[in-house]
Amino acid sequence: MTGENKLKEAAYYEKLKDKAVVCNLCPNYCRLAEGKTGICRARKNVGGKLYSLVYGKIASRHIDPVEKKPLYHFLPGTEIYSIATTGCNLRCKFCQNWQISQAEDGEAETEFFTPEEVVGDALKNKVKAIAFTYNEPTIYYEYMLEIAKLARKKGLKTAVISAGYINQEPLKKLLPYIDAYKIDFKGFSEDFYKNLTGGKLEPVLETMKTIKKSGTWLEIVNLVVTGHNDSDGHLKGLALWVKDNLGEDTPLHFTRFHPDYKLTNVPPTPVITLKKAREMAMKAGLRYVYAGNISDPASNTTFCPKSGEPAIIRNGFFVMKNSLDKNGKCPDGSKVPGVWK
Repeated sequence: MTGENKLKEAAYYEKLKDKAVVCNLCPNYCRLAEGKTGICRARKNVGGKLYSLVYGKIASRHIDPVEKKPLYHFLPGTEIYSIATTGCNLRCKFCQNWQISQAEDGEAETEFFTPEEVVGDALKNKVKAIAFTYNEPTIYYEYMLEIAKLARKKGLKTAVISAGYINQEPLKKLLPYIDAYKIDFKGFSEDFYKNLTGGKLEPVLETMKTIKKSGTWLEIVNLVVTGHNDSDGHLKGLALWVKDNLGEDTPLHFTRFHPDYKLTNVPPTPVITLKKAREMAMKAGLRYVYAGNISDPASNTTFCPKSGEPAIIRNGFFVMKNSLDKNGKCPDGSKVPGVWK
C-alpha cells in the first residue's frame, strides 16, 4: 500500500453553466451544482469538474470462495480476491452491506491501493480472479476499469457483483475487460424498484441484455423479500423474462432475505417460498436455478443437462464434488455453460 490518495477526475459527465455538471454514468443522471455530491455519495462537483471521491479507497478487502458471490458457473471451488469502496447509486431499504454502501465519504475506514497494488496483492495471494463486490462497483467505475485492464494483462480474471444500474455507454466500454457479471436483481416490478431501491427497473433489464449479448458470463440473483417481491407474479415473471431475453442456460439464484437496515421488521423469507420460486423457474424452462442462503443441497447442485446427474455438489459456499472437466463437460458428454478454466 504505497499509493497516494488523490481525487480522480470522473468519466462520463458533462459541464453545464455556472460550473454545474451532470453525471452520465448511471440512470440517476445527477445534476450537481459546484460543491455538491451525487446520490452515490462517491462523485462530487469540485470547481466545475466531476471527481471520484472513492478512487483507490478500499473499505473492505477479503479473499472469499467464489460461491459466496454467488457465482456457481465461474471457476467453481476457487477463491476470489474481493474489494469494495464506499457508496452506492441505489438506496435499497433491505441492503445487507449498508455499513459501507450507504456511508458518506470518510465515514468508513479505508486504505489506499493503486490498481497495480490491488493486482499485485491478488497475485501474491495466488487467486485466479478479482471481484468488485460488497458495495456497488459502478460508482468506482474508473478504478474498476483500470484494475480490470491490468488484471487481464497479468492473467487474472475479473467479476463484477452489481445491481446493474449503469448506463449503456460505460457498460459497453467495461465489458471487454470483465469475465463474469453477477446482477443483484431487486424485483420484477417498477413499483418495487421505485419504493424500495430508489431506482428504475428498465435500465437493469437493459444492462442484463447487453451483458448477455457481449459474451461476458452472466448470472442473476434475486433476493426474495417477504411481502414485497415474493408473489408468484414477481417470481415467475422474472423467470419467464430471463428465459425469453437471456436464454434457458442463464443461471438464476433466488436467495433468502434476513431482516436488515431499514427492513428489520420484515421476517426472513420462508424456505418454502424459495423452493417454490426455484420450481416455478425450472418449469418455465430455465436449466440452472438455485435457492441460496438455505440448507438444501439439492437447491445448490448443478446438474448435467443430458443425464440429470449431479455435476457440481455444494455445501454452503464450498464445492464438495465437481465432475466437470476443464471445459465444463459432464461425464455423459453434455456441457454445462460457464467459465471453468
